[in-house]
Amino acid sequence: MFVRILGSAAGGGFPQWNCNCRNCRGVRSGQLNASPRSQSSIAISDTGERWVLCNASPDIRSQLESFPALQPARKLRDTAIGGIILLDSQIDHTTGLLTLREGCPHDVWCTDMVHQDLTTGFPLFNMLSHWNGGLKHNRISLDATFEVPSCPGLSIRAIPLLSSAPPYSPHRNDPHPGDNIGLLIEDRQSGGRLFYAPGLGQITAEVLLAMAQADCLLVDGTLWRDDEMRVCDVGDKLGSEMGHLPQSGRGGMIEVLEGFPEQRKVLIHINNTNPILDEDSPERAQLRARRIEVAWDGMNIEL
Repeated sequence: MFVRILGSAAGGGFPQWNCNCRNCRGVRSGQLNASPRSQSSIAISDTGERWVLCNASPDIRSQLESFPALQPARKLRDTAIGGIILLDSQIDHTTGLLTLREGCPHDVWCTDMVHQDLTTGFPLFNMLSHWNGGLKHNRISLDATFEVPSCPGLSIRAIPLLSSAPPYSPHRNDPHPGDNIGLLIEDRQSGGRLFYAPGLGQITAEVLLAMAQADCLLVDGTLWRDDEMRVCDVGDKLGSEMGHLPQSGRGGMIEVLEGFPEQRKVLIHINNTNPILDEDSPERAQLRARRIEVAWDGMNIEL
């Protein structure tokens, strides 16, 4: 299995366009040992020829331009994108579909809850129906295995996650199974398994089982601490209120990952305020000491 990190930052990217926090100011000025990052999305493939997008970031155009494997190469107009899986209906994971409108129709896999959001509160499916048929909805059933025809060598299972629906969602304050999912992806030939969960609010028995079955854990790295937005004076919401498990503290992601010593561990969906973006920070040193990596745009993983 081939995995390409197209974008590794949380919503807004890094640096965020309207943010002057220590991290954003430092990376703009060149005084921080950090690399800019676009909003999170990955691409997966069984052969390296046809690819499946997992989420469609608002930064999708620049992400495609930075990855030759996804660029037109076979005929006058084409793409190596063979399908798109949406793990939730968040703005920063779906808006890229608008940029891909010239290539419609696209096969999109998502849960019924995500489809509901994208035909009501944020009606992308309705809007894009005006471009050559728009988006074809392929239903994802929870805890069931499915495959995308363009990558038949990959077996994919949706893992329900406890996180949050977007602010515009009709069920923002009435969560339903399927609002957010993780993916357990297995390469049928190599046997390699990836667990991908960029938005993970709570650890459940199902999540722990999926993590135990994987060789690589590509998981939520949004915030270092639950009150990070307040401490950095850029917002008043806790990470837990936004559906993200912080890295530090009792029951945090670091503690969870320590229970998986054999797996490769990589954090993704990193908020611009997170001190782990600073490669010289003590927080980054803590991750290195625990063999936890921080995803970066253009990173490749093979399983």
